[in-house]
Amino acid sequence: MKVKAVTWHVFLLCIGASLLGCQQASALASAQLTTSSTLFTEQHQAIKLENKNRRKWDNALISDLDQDGYPDLLLTDHGYTIRLYWNNKGVYDKGRDLIVGDMHGIGVGDYDKDGKMDILLSRGGGSGDNARNAKLFHFNKREIIEGGDFSPKLPTLRGRTSKFFDANNNGHLDLLLMGFPQANSGKQTSNFIYKNDGSGNITHATDLPKTNRDGQKVLITDFNNDKVDDLVIYGDGALRILKGNGDFTFSDVTGNILPNKIMDATGVSEIDFDNDGDFDLYISRANPLQAGDTFFDAKSKTFGFYTKRGSFKFNDLLIGDTLNIVNYQSPYPNQDVFVGEGAYKYKFEGERHSGQNVNIVSSNGLGWPDTQPNKGLYVGYIGNNKWRMAGNTFSPTTGVVTGVKHYAENKKPVAPSDLLLKNESGKFVDVSDKAGVKTNLNTTGVSVGDFNNSGYQDLFVVKQGNLVTSTSQILYLNNGDNTFSQATHSGLITNTLGTIGSGANVFDYNLDGQIDIIMNNDRGQWHLFSNQANNSNHYALLRISNSLKHNTSPIGAIATLKGCGKTLTKRVSPDAAPYTQSFDNVIHFGLGQCNEIDNVSVRYSNGEVISKSKIGIDKVTNL
Repeated sequence: MKVKAVTWHVFLLCIGASLLGCQQASALASAQLTTSSTLFTEQHQAIKLENKNRRKWDNALISDLDQDGYPDLLLTDHGYTIRLYWNNKGVYDKGRDLIVGDMHGIGVGDYDKDGKMDILLSRGGGSGDNARNAKLFHFNKREIIEGGDFSPKLPTLRGRTSKFFDANNNGHLDLLLMGFPQANSGKQTSNFIYKNDGSGNITHATDLPKTNRDGQKVLITDFNNDKVDDLVIYGDGALRILKGNGDFTFSDVTGNILPNKIMDATGVSEIDFDNDGDFDLYISRANPLQAGDTFFDAKSKTFGFYTKRGSFKFNDLLIGDTLNIVNYQSPYPNQDVFVGEGAYKYKFEGERHSGQNVNIVSSNGLGWPDTQPNKGLYVGYIGNNKWRMAGNTFSPTTGVVTGVKHYAENKKPVAPSDLLLKNESGKFVDVSDKAGVKTNLNTTGVSVGDFNNSGYQDLFVVKQGNLVTSTSQILYLNNGDNTFSQATHSGLITNTLGTIGSGANVFDYNLDGQIDIIMNNDRGQWHLFSNQANNSNHYALLRISNSLKHNTSPIGAIATLKGCGKTLTKRVSPDAAPYTQSFDNVIHFGLGQCNEIDNVSVRYSNGEVISKSKIGIDKVTNL
């Protein structure tokens, strides 16, 4: 593993071309070498998140839905609810259910240009039995208006992905909609792009290639800098790159611009890590968990399991008198736990969507049934301090057992390495090893932000984890010389057992100039981590409104900042969420020790440009 410790030397930073050259590098080094302090702390005062472990779907949606200047949140608990958290100048309210049920990706934007924010929810199809069309909501400040249908109606799908973007550069937000392939659909696709006529009328424009299983994950980027949005599609099989032609057609250029076939991608984010003005790619990758996977931590004597799609039986567990199962999750209708030779149903209290704890003493769980005819989990005490666990479930089922003396977990394949692909004139070169991010760890998501305001973009990477131990997430800090160092005191730790890494997004929730992180673990909780860097580096926050001439949305606009001899480039709300598309119109630039901005400009998707000179630092500037 080629990852440097987070101890920078001034001469390396001088080589690294920071915003003020070697003089700034020296000042920056003194700010960064204090690594014993924790960079992030989990925030419990600014937001009151639910303290229950639930299945998750995708990253948070971040957008100023009420248009009061602060980013609000939509958080999805898979198969349960989408909760809305209003931001009251850096402090969130207690949250409310926007809608309940099986919901997936969410697109956001003012698609009809009426001044109200709109969202489009992709609704799940009940494992294929209940295909539905996507659902609209409109936000008039904090008044929530449930929308009707588009005309003509959108198709009924096992909905997965919903994203607004300007596919043909006319300043109107078009719609990308993708669904899990329908049963017996043959070659027919469930992936479409819809054209916006400028008044919010959406009509079918083109089909996208069919995807298999969970292959509806999409990054919208511009890899060749032609000002036309391109698509990176991944999630099942090989990652594909489709070049946008600006007329609702797309050309598959995967073989021409990638160094190799890329498999096992779990997340893709654009990042201009070398500040050369084009968008590079970071790709998180993992071997997916398989039915029958087991995990064991000898230090804590903790056993964990993952299974799905059929019957299972684990080796007998040497525990003692009491069986303690922590955060057991098996979705309806396979939630029951049957105990002992009589296979009586364990009695749970309250709702069953969240993770459950099971506690049984040996005298109440004696014996093992001759047959196990019902779907669910069977447990029984079989003597000599041993317990047996077996069953049959359909949807992914997980749990953790504490106090296990020993267990030989199953062998798993070596994890694929994440990839950092440098953009060289529209073609990608693998620089993972040189950059210090080549590690064989299973990771499930990535998000990009300048976490120490150095003027270089950093990486937050979510680990898959192992169910049975706390997970220290990965924070790669950009050294400014095309390499990264892994922070050793990031504070980005999630402690809940029985969880699987999912995704993350970055934003500045309280507009203090320091980029924060909101992440989730599947079968766990949402976590808001507040940035505590507090170094002497400067920053700029740009709040970008619709364009002046044609009222074009900032979604997909490119912001450029020039100062102290350097140029920084960012897309408005570059969202690495696989299925959901945030719209955070506040752009953050770290400036290092640069204390004077020469110019900022924004190029909208329709070609309009606004520019402003000599703006202030360490504050929010409205554009």
